[in-house]
Amino acid sequence: MTPPAYPLRALTRPLILAFLLIATAQGASAGPLRERLREMRAEHQAASTVDESGLPPGARRLGNIAYGADPAQRFDVYLPARPEAAPVIFMVHGGAWKWGDKEMDRVVDAKVARWVSRGFILVSTNYRMLPEAAPDLQLQDVARALAVAQDKAPSWGGDPQRFVLMGHSAGAHLVALLGAAPQHANEPALRPVIGTVALDSAAMDVTAIMSHRHLPLYDAPFGKDPAYWQRMSPIQALAPGAAPLLSVCSTRRDDSCQQAQQFVARASQLGIRAEVLREDVSHGDINAQLGQPGAYTSAVERFLSSLDSGIARRLQ
Repeated sequence: MTPPAYPLRALTRPLILAFLLIATAQGASAGPLRERLREMRAEHQAASTVDESGLPPGARRLGNIAYGADPAQRFDVYLPARPEAAPVIFMVHGGAWKWGDKEMDRVVDAKVARWVSRGFILVSTNYRMLPEAAPDLQLQDVARALAVAQDKAPSWGGDPQRFVLMGHSAGAHLVALLGAAPQHANEPALRPVIGTVALDSAAMDVTAIMSHRHLPLYDAPFGKDPAYWQRMSPIQALAPGAAPLLSVCSTRRDDSCQQAQQFVARASQLGIRAEVLREDVSHGDINAQLGQPGAYTSAVERFLSSLDSGIARRLQ
């Protein structure tokens, strides 16, 4: 296995963990903080990369395709054996807006095994992160990566009109925001997506989070400006015409499912299709287990199938 190409970010992880331990010791939302600490340790331990030998038969990986000048502005493409007008799943990793990587096994392994073997293309992207880039710049990076991938899709055998956004944790916040209000990203080359799958974001309403007692991990990304909170809130960015969204939430995290339900309620008021999928697994396993055979993956695939008849045929 090749180690992940993000040594500087890896060095920041012990600092993040130490910060959470201090906050826990001070009694600030100790239960949720301990849960987040366990999840972040699991992410750290699971940061191995996908190897070519682990791909489905005939599949191949195109690594580190640039969509900008910064070294973080890169994505990987996983291609099926014979792509033909293939739908594309565009995956955005999480990591508290501070760390993470497109090659982490829980980000790509099960998803590649499941969907690339069924004729999908999977794109997994990196983006600039804190402290260099706040969430608004991260949103621009994700939008730019998406636009470049849409432009290149025909050369891979993909269909630029059949992209599905998918993201976990902080990545789920970014794809929910992009799906709700693409204009926020100021990316003129961006084409519409057909749907969004947000994997366990507890940041659908940033204004509500920041206006009350909250986990310290939200302070660095969102700061103290209420106008910025509103601009970074997917629930407040929702407008008619937004792509259908499936919000997957861990029932072990009250904040995630509560925000998912509020987002869906607001979407319904605006005539936007949105659904909540509640899963009794941890925050990390919401990501890692997606693509593994079972009821959870099947439920997500029912949503994917509802977006497009061609996707439905591939998932039969």
